[in-house]
Amino acid sequence: MQVASIDKQISVCPQIMPEDVPDIAQQGFRSIICNRPDGEAADQPTFEEIEAAAKKFGLEVRYQPITAGKVQDEDADAFGEHLALLPKPVLAYCRTGTRSATLWSLSQANTLPVAGILTKTKAAGYDMAGVVRRIANGGRTPTETAEDARFDVVIVGGGAAGISVASSLLSRDDDLDIAVIDPADVHYYQPGWTMVGGGIFDASDTAKTMASLIPAGVHWLKSAVAAFEPKDNAVILDGCRVVKYDRLVVCPGLKLDWHGIEGLVDTLGKNGVTSNYRYDLAPYTWKLVQEMTSGRAVFTQPPMPIKCAGAPQKAMYLSGDHWTKSRRIDNIDIQFMNAGGVLFGVKDYVPALMDYVERYDATLNFFHNLISIDGPARKARFEIKEPGTDPLQVDVEFDMIHVTPPQTAPDFVRVSPLADAAGWVDVDQATLRHKTYDNIWSLGDVMNAPNAKTAAAARKQAPVVAENIISDIKGHSATAQYDGYGSCPLTVERGKIVLAEFGYGGTLLPSFPRWLVDGTKPTRTAWLLKERILPPIYWRAMLRGKEWMARPEKVTAA
Repeated sequence: MQVASIDKQISVCPQIMPEDVPDIAQQGFRSIICNRPDGEAADQPTFEEIEAAAKKFGLEVRYQPITAGKVQDEDADAFGEHLALLPKPVLAYCRTGTRSATLWSLSQANTLPVAGILTKTKAAGYDMAGVVRRIANGGRTPTETAEDARFDVVIVGGGAAGISVASSLLSRDDDLDIAVIDPADVHYYQPGWTMVGGGIFDASDTAKTMASLIPAGVHWLKSAVAAFEPKDNAVILDGCRVVKYDRLVVCPGLKLDWHGIEGLVDTLGKNGVTSNYRYDLAPYTWKLVQEMTSGRAVFTQPPMPIKCAGAPQKAMYLSGDHWTKSRRIDNIDIQFMNAGGVLFGVKDYVPALMDYVERYDATLNFFHNLISIDGPARKARFEIKEPGTDPLQVDVEFDMIHVTPPQTAPDFVRVSPLADAAGWVDVDQATLRHKTYDNIWSLGDVMNAPNAKTAAAARKQAPVVAENIISDIKGHSATAQYDGYGSCPLTVERGKIVLAEFGYGGTLLPSFPRWLVDGTKPTRTAWLLKERILPPIYWRAMLRGKEWMARPEKVTAA
């Protein structure tokens, strides 16, 4: 008997036998629902046999037989009623457990988000892709099965990657019928938030309305995605609207898992707890830095991957610079808590960074992962996992703490057929085409190519995807390839930046000659690039399909 737990209230399993009931009771179950009709197979026990065995152990039982492949809307309603009334936890079974899992999924459609239902059932070993439209439709069978809209290209995500690839496509073929799906009203220039937290930019300068940035002629579907049906070339939106496509681009960014750290959500924006990873909190970072005259300042970095891997230490350097110039640095204990084992993943940039670690007298604590935080008590708990040693936990007091949250692919991506085992969209790292579905591409933070997740990476990826989609439309193979380029302007002090530019495998990929910008050293030129040049390039070039220094590299013959 293989029992799969969906949540604390309900588990499902294949056909049980009367002799299994003692073990079921031993596991703590208080009720059983049978979803398999009697007589479906010659070797199955009758419901009466299961019921008689269950009553000996005081278990409640219900008989709700469902014919395989014929779960009706009213069946899901009845299952939900059983689940509400029966003592918990409940064990439901059928021949394989699939009918029971389906009934649960449909019964919870008005209670849980689609991605939440798919996550729970997937973890239990059951794929609910076949009923995803019904789940998205509140557990009811849609009255219409035809698509609500169809486009040549559908782009999921209206961030840096999504708008850039839409513009790059139109610059190549302005007759394309393109739709961008994104529920957000505001588009953010997220690379600017580090500068907001350092007192250089105003937060308002990093935000524009989405409507002002969607390219002319591109349809904006202001909705959230519920699920993907790649075999049917369909994207299911909240409310069960069906959008069909000839080609799909997936780039919704990643999910900042604020709830992944116990107690964090309750204390963000107060008690000295801040993060430059949120628009509304970056100004609080600068406020804390300005007001701090002594005490301990903690900066955290979670396990990879995260967007802009240098951002956690950028916050530390800019803070340390302010405290140095205001002559407070000797009274402030800076602690950098890194879940990884190195300061920066590309070794060529580490010597310059270490000079600033020493300048600010910052203590580097590797293999320290933030797991909980008590804001009012000003204590943070870290789990230490050094290789070859047993994990242990330590509590660290703080006066100020800058938290970088753990990050994952969005839920609707992680549970989709597009995802790899880790939950990221599974692409060829050169062409950015999906490895299974030939008419799907992905770019930006959500795909699984081993590159840095930065806006600079998306700037180089968008033309590659656009070029390859146009080539595919013409019936040709991929013509452009991505070399893994990413850029991380490490703001080591106000006025100087270590401009890290690299590709796959840590290969250095500088954009400028060394005499102009030596990326391995802090330079004023790199600072001017970050402060003065990159923001207008982002707003006026990248998002408008003007591929300055981003023309795609051609595929080389094998």
